[in-house]
Amino acid sequence: MDSSNALTKKGRSYLKWTDAMDKAMLDVFVEYFNKGDRAQNGWKPHVYTAAVKKVMEKCQVELTKENIISRSKTFDKHYVIINNMLSQSGFGWDDDKNMVSVEDDVWNNYAKANKDAASYRYKVIKYWDMISTLYNRDCATGEGARTANESAAEMAEEIANTTATNKDANSSTKDDEDRPKKRYRSDDSIATMLGDKLDNFTAVFKADAPEPPPKPASPEEIWALLGGIPDLEDDQLLAIYDLLVADDRKFKSLLALPERMKKKWVLKQIST
Repeated sequence: MDSSNALTKKGRSYLKWTDAMDKAMLDVFVEYFNKGDRAQNGWKPHVYTAAVKKVMEKCQVELTKENIISRSKTFDKHYVIINNMLSQSGFGWDDDKNMVSVEDDVWNNYAKANKDAASYRYKVIKYWDMISTLYNRDCATGEGARTANESAAEMAEEIANTTATNKDANSSTKDDEDRPKKRYRSDDSIATMLGDKLDNFTAVFKADAPEPPPKPASPEEIWALLGGIPDLEDDQLLAIYDLLVADDRKFKSLLALPERMKKKWVLKQIST
């Protein structure tokens, strides 16, 4: 085995990790992650043993379980700091350069408030896709996650509970104490519920509200219509004009008539 990766500092031995060693270790973690072998505060003992064996075989180096644990803690630190940055506006991840992507002004403001991230402006972190999966608290197995069998069992139980709840809700002979207990809603659920009720109320209000009366014709529109009727004398024009200004319904009646009948209609109106 090659021990050239071990460095000595003040009487203590430090292991210099290479990309190949990182990849070998992370490959093992991914394998056991998919099997659900993640403990609450790290990996189960046999996972560390498998990682030691894999790195030693792949990279021909001497290392211990403590080296694996220490390196895993380093990746965990990387994840926490980088994931926090990526949750902020203006930050992205450059897959080609294996580092965060951010404009200088955004970075300067962020670094002032987050001193622990100062060295990450141009830090290269390879295998981020694996790191972000393995060290994501929401994906970790243990208290915060479940194996496929546990998830399937939980889903089956939830379906059974939902079916039972629906049966109880549809039954009119159940006593109050036998009915499913009311579930408290989150703030988001309450806001959504209130928003839906407000939308429904608004829709009903609009449906019941009377339509506004039609806008009456303007004097200009009336005069334009009368100007198109041939052979009317001035007195006749003025008489029918006064009538149409006072009664918009008669204006619309005249407007709807064929051209050949409009003069007859006008003469009839002013003669009565």
